Amino acid sequence: MMSVTVAAATSFAAGSYLSRPPRRSFSVALRSDVSTTPTRILTELKRQCATPLPLLQQVAKAMSDDMRAGLGLGLGLEPGLPMIPTYVENLPTGNEKGLFYALDLGGTNFRVMRVQLGGKDERVIDTEFDQVSIPQDLMSATSEELFDFIASGLAKFVSKEDGRFHISPGRKREIGFTFSFPVKQTSIDSGILIKWTKGFAVSGTAGRDVVACLNEAMERQGIDMRVSALVNDAVGTLAGAEYWDSDVVAAVILGTGTNACYVEQISAIPKLQGHVSSSGKMIISTEWGAFSNSLPSTEFDREMEAATINPGEQIFEKTISGLYLGEIVRRVLLKMTEEGGLFGKFVPQKLSTPFILGTPDLCAMQQDYSGDLHAVGSLLYDILGAESNLSERKTVLEVCETIVRRGGRLAGAGIVGILQKMEEDQRGLIFGNGNRSVVAIDGGLYEKYSQYRTYLQDSVKELLGTEKSNNVVIEHTKDGSGIGAALLAASNSIYKQDL
Repeated sequence: MMSVTVAAATSFAAGSYLSRPPRRSFSVALRSDVSTTPTRILTELKRQCATPLPLLQQVAKAMSDDMRAGLGLGLGLEPGLPMIPTYVENLPTGNEKGLFYALDLGGTNFRVMRVQLGGKDERVIDTEFDQVSIPQDLMSATSEELFDFIASGLAKFVSKEDGRFHISPGRKREIGFTFSFPVKQTSIDSGILIKWTKGFAVSGTAGRDVVACLNEAMERQGIDMRVSALVNDAVGTLAGAEYWDSDVVAAVILGTGTNACYVEQISAIPKLQGHVSSSGKMIISTEWGAFSNSLPSTEFDREMEAATINPGEQIFEKTISGLYLGEIVRRVLLKMTEEGGLFGKFVPQKLSTPFILGTPDLCAMQQDYSGDLHAVGSLLYDILGAESNLSERKTVLEVCETIVRRGGRLAGAGIVGILQKMEEDQRGLIFGNGNRSVVAIDGGLYEKYSQYRTYLQDSVKELLGTEKSNNVVIEHTKDGSGIGAALLAASNSIYKQDL
């Protein structure tokens, strides 16, 4: 059997959906010309979302092919995946000593962390972190205003450094910067912002080195600190996991969004011809959210995709990640209601609201094992204003199951595609006798949604077969990107020779 190491899933309490508010009017009248039935729509949905083994094999091969194309010189017909070189060539060895900081900016909060490292014998001696919410107005402010706010929060955190943490005399503090927005990385400690995403519209940053922006803000705040490493959350997760387990070869983020990275041989990266590396390796950020080949698609995917702010982009992400699964289900339920009378003769008005149904809601419904699916009914009423009977609740669960199953199994195929690409280049590296290859996964979707997690693991095992899957460990690494960034600051320290 495939060895799987995961943390216990955090369950979404069904009880919060059990008490109904006073009845309010949520609905509008349904057209009288019901043209189909929910059962017919569900049958067609299952057919279009099916992920049999041959399709999964096709997806895994397409992923490998697109990775290889993305590493090339761009001379082929297909551009492939972005396959961004991260310039992370030296992973932590365990020998690192001293005090290092991490700053994680990837959404509406930023996190700061400090880590005291004690080398091979003591490893991580102590850690401390804090989280700061970014005010809404700063998400559309100037670059200077945003980075000054971040540097101010960092300065307050540094000022609380106590006796558990100590810096060697004569050294500057060093920090790893996790920046989970699209950048063109130019070295381990520099990267040009391509564009803001996730609701940010900060002026004056696009085309600039984000490390320079942070350095300037730290100087204005009087912080004597140097950015030693610029990474994204997937790279941080890989570094954090590899610090404890040297068999880690890849890392995947499965949360609101998704990405994957892995350790590549410099000799297998044609677009880095002439690049000299002491280790002969580099972490590559696949940016696999942009993958789109061979994926099963439905009218609901295409309608949702056309309505997003980036139509035609990030198709894999929109099929497998947490931001979108609930919205796909909502669109299916809307059609079932409008054309098939799913909830009787009324269409709940809220069902027409984009993204009103979140992936945590799907998870909560799938945790309801009661005979009458009472929690499912309460949730449908509380969120959508939909009155439902047991048969309708079962239909809703089947829709959730269909969309989530497809997402988890396709994510598993993507992981196998990465492993197969690595194995093709170095026979025996991944699947050799006695070898152990670990894929570290972080993100709320994987951590909290047990069905999704099971579908992913089963997909990997089905694709690899029992013998090969014995070599592969899928390991949950919770919040690994923060400590990973601090560890990369250490492994790329200007004082490295002294550590």
